Amino acid sequence: MLVVDFTKTKRTLTNRPNILVVCGRNKKRSRTAESIFKNDNRFAIRSAGLSPQSDRKISEKDLNWADLIFVMETKQRARIWGLYKYLEIPPIEILEIPDDYEFMDNELIELLTDRINDALKIVYKI
Repeated sequence: MLVVDFTKTKRTLTNRPNILVVCGRNKKRSRTAESIFKNDNRFAIRSAGLSPQSDRKISEKDLNWADLIFVMETKQRARIWGLYKYLEIPPIEILEIPDDYEFMDNELIELLTDRINDALKIVYKI
C-alpha cells in the first residue's frame, strides 16, 4: 500500500519535478526505478542509497535538488529525517517495497511503475 503524506510539504512543486528515489544501497530497487523512468519527460529522476556501501550515497545536494523523495521502507524515511534534520527536506513518500527483488526484476518494475505513477497523479496530476 502506498503511503502518501503531503503534510510536510514545504516547497512549491515545479512543472517538471525532480524525483529522488532512495533505498538501502542503491543496487536494486532505487536503481531499477531510475532505470525505468530515466527517459520519462514528465520529471527528472535520480537514485541514491543510505548505506555507506551504496553505489551512490545520498547527499545534501540530492535533497536540495529533489521536489519529492520516494523511499522503499518507513525506516528509510526516518533515517533521512534523522540524518538531515537541519535541512528543509521535501516530502518523502513510502512505496512499501521490501528488499526481496533483484535489479530490473519484472515484479519490481511493475510495483515501482504502479506506485510511482499513482503518487505522481495525486501530487502533480501527471
